Amino acid sequence: MVEDTLKRIEREIIGNDNLSQEKKQQLTGLLTELKEQILNLNNTNTIDAASIANYAETSIREATRQEKSSELLSHSIEGLSLYAKKFEVSHPTLIGVINTIGQTLVNIGV
Repeated sequence: MVEDTLKRIEREIIGNDNLSQEKKQQLTGLLTELKEQILNLNNTNTIDAASIANYAETSIREATRQEKSSELLSHSIEGLSLYAKKFEVSHPTLIGVINTIGQTLVNIGV
């Protein structure tokens, strides 16, 4: 399930006509880091790994839509941030990636 979500995110980024090639490369690089961290978490905490992947998918979709909703983007990134707080101590690298993705999406969504 987590792997399927991560593949959908990758397809969303690559196939998105609203993103420049530079932004696609930036998000794809962050997604590669996120995959590694989420799959690691998935070994011990499947439910939370799936939730993080789902929030990441929603956040990316909202930030890259033609007609953006700042409210929906804010809520989806807030969901990611809540997970960042939950795993702050046990998975600091995951949190760094989540925070970077969130900031990148906020910048794209502006």
